[in-house]
Amino acid sequence: MHTVDERYDIERHYELLKTKKRSVGERAADKMTEFLGSWKFIISFGVFLIAWIVLNVLVVWLRWDEYPFILLNLALSCLAAMQAPIIMMSQNRQNNRDRVQAKYDLAINRKAEREIEELQAEIKKIQKKLDRLLDRA
Repeated sequence: MHTVDERYDIERHYELLKTKKRSVGERAADKMTEFLGSWKFIISFGVFLIAWIVLNVLVVWLRWDEYPFILLNLALSCLAAMQAPIIMMSQNRQNNRDRVQAKYDLAINRKAEREIEELQAEIKKIQKKLDRLLDRA
């Protein structure tokens, strides 16, 4: 069970997390992850891949990467190698935010539970007093 000081630390930490300034790299990783996980990226990247393949198969005088598309494979490998750590950085920050949010929610829920228990105790006291008054009448 959290002490009063721990509850306030959790609440203070949550407020700090909400207002914390992210670094340029963190903001860039979050924006990039947001784009990389969108349909806009998937569709545009699919169009790019199809265009690359079509140009290299059908347009004879523009063939810069003939089948089996070694340059395309290199580009895709480099893209995947860069995307993975950026996505993981963004996910790690989201996990940290979720962890703090869960602690904050737990503190609030425990506070609400204590208040409900206090209200129930007060209601029982009132009920006993009413029962005594009704017994006298």
